[in-house]
Amino acid sequence: MSGSAGLQQRPLALLVAGAFFMEILDGTIIAPAAPHIAAEFGVGAVDINVAITAYVLTLAVLIPISGWLADRYGARRVFTAALVVFTLASAACAAAPSLPVLTAARVLQGAGGAMMVPVGRLVVLRTTAKTDLVRAIAYLTWPALTAPVVAPVLGGVLSEYASWRWIFVINVPLGLVALVLARRLVPDLRAEDVGRLDRRGFVLTAIGVGALVVGMESLGAGEPRWPVVAGALVVAAVLLGSAVRHLLRSPRPLVDLRILRVATFRVTAVSGSVFRAVITAVPFLLPLFFQLGFGWTAAEAGAVVIALFLGNVGIKPVTTPLMRRFGIRTVLLGAVVASAACLVAIAFLQASTPLPVLLAVLALSGIFRSIGFTAYNSVAFADVEQARMTHANTLMSTLQELGAGLGVAVGALLVRLGAAIGPVPDGDGPFRVAFVLLAVLLVVPAIEGVLMARAAGDAVTGRA
Repeated sequence: MSGSAGLQQRPLALLVAGAFFMEILDGTIIAPAAPHIAAEFGVGAVDINVAITAYVLTLAVLIPISGWLADRYGARRVFTAALVVFTLASAACAAAPSLPVLTAARVLQGAGGAMMVPVGRLVVLRTTAKTDLVRAIAYLTWPALTAPVVAPVLGGVLSEYASWRWIFVINVPLGLVALVLARRLVPDLRAEDVGRLDRRGFVLTAIGVGALVVGMESLGAGEPRWPVVAGALVVAAVLLGSAVRHLLRSPRPLVDLRILRVATFRVTAVSGSVFRAVITAVPFLLPLFFQLGFGWTAAEAGAVVIALFLGNVGIKPVTTPLMRRFGIRTVLLGAVVASAACLVAIAFLQASTPLPVLLAVLALSGIFRSIGFTAYNSVAFADVEQARMTHANTLMSTLQELGAGLGVAVGALLVRLGAAIGPVPDGDGPFRVAFVLLAVLLVVPAIEGVLMARAAGDAVTGRA
C-alpha cells in the first residue's frame, strides 16, 4: 500500500478505535456508579452486577458469529447496524426506570458491541498492507489500555457530581458522529462464497463461552457462590471441548482453529491472552489496594491510578520505532520481564512511600504494559493470509474478551489466596501476595517470548 493509501486508512483505524473505546468503557464504567444506581432503583448495590454481567456475557456469546455476518451481509452494513443498536441501547440505558429494563438495554448494548468492534477491526486488517499494519494496530490498541483505567474515574465523577445516567448519555452523540463517519469510511467488504452458518459450532461455542463468562464473573464476585462457579466452569469445559472437536473436523467451521498453526498468531492467542489477563487485573486491584491497604479515599486512589494511563499514552509514539529498531521479539520479551518487575515493585509500595516514587512505579507499569500489548497485537496478524483474516480476527476477538474477563476473576482469586497464605490476612497483605503471584504468571509469556523466532513480525515492522 502506498503512503497516501496508508494515510487514508488512518481515519478508518481511528473510527474503529473510538468504537472499541466506547465498548470497553461501557463494560467497566458502571461499577463505580453501582451504589447510586442501586439507591435510585431501591435495590442492593450488589444487585447491579447483573447489568454488568449481562453486557459482558452478550459480548462474549455473540462475538464468534461476527465474522460470518460481515462476510454474509457486508462489513459496512453490519458495522453501521451495530452502531445504531449500540447508540439506541445506550439511550435506553440512560432512560431506564428500573433494574430489569436497564439489564435488558445492556443486553442490546452488548449485542451492538459484539458486532461493532470485531467487524471494524476486520475491515482495518483486510484493507491495510502488512507494512502499514503496525501503525494501524497501534491505533486499535490504545482503547484496551486506556478505557479500563479511565472508566472508574469517569464513572465515579459522573455519578457523584451529575447523574449515573450521563454514563450512557455521552454515548449518544459519540454514536451519531461515528455513524456518519462509518457510512463514509467503512468499505462494503464481503466474501463471495460464505456458505451456511455453522449452527452447531455457534451453539456449542456460544453456550460454552457464556458458561465460562458466568463462571469467571461469579469467581470474581465479592462473595462467590461456589456451586455456580463449579457448575458453570464444568459446563464450559464440556461444551468448549466439544466445540473444539467440531471446529477442527468441520469443512466450513464457524471459526477455523487451524489458524493456530501460524506460530506468530498462536503466540498472541496463548501467551498474549495470559499477558492481557494479568495487565487487566492491575487497574482492578490497585484502587482496592490503596483504599483498603493505605486507607485512601476512592477519589485519591482513582487519581493516582491515572499514572498508569499517562504511562500508556506517553510511550505510544515510541513503541513502533522500538519494534522497528530491535524487533518485536526483543521488545515483547523486554516488556514482559519489565512488567513483572513493576508488579513486584507495586507489591512493596507502602503508605509512607513518597508520592513521586509511587507515581513513577505506576507510570513505568503503564509504559511496559502498553509496549507489550502493542507488540502482541502487531505480531498477531503478521503472517496471517488475507483469505484467513476473518477466522483469525474472530478467534482473537473472542480470546481477548475472555482474557480481559479472566483478568478480573484471577485478580480477585489471587487476593483471596493471599489472605489464606499471607502473613497478614487483612489490610494490604493479600494484595501484596496477589501482585507477586501476577508477576509469576508472566513466566508463561516470557518463555514464549524466548522461543519466538528472532525475525517474527519483521514483515509488519519493516525491519531489515
